[in-house]
Amino acid sequence: MANVHYRIVEHDGGWAYKAGDVFSERYATHDEAREAAERAAAEQRLPGAPEDIEYQDEAGDWHEEVSLGQDRPETDVTG
Repeated sequence: MANVHYRIVEHDGGWAYKAGDVFSERYATHDEAREAAERAAAEQRLPGAPEDIEYQDEAGDWHEEVSLGQDRPETDVTG
């Protein structure tokens, strides 16, 4: 299972949350950034509807699968 970590950081004269190398929009306060990160983390854990997925692998071969929408990542917020 994948893990998504959100970290609250100072950014662009305010605060943001960061997932990997990606920053959120800027928030005026740490608390606002933390609340936004908590919402994003909660949304990541929600199951989705089943859907067909089609993708090309590194060898150029195409594959079709069905995603049941239940394999959601674990999430956490720090900072």
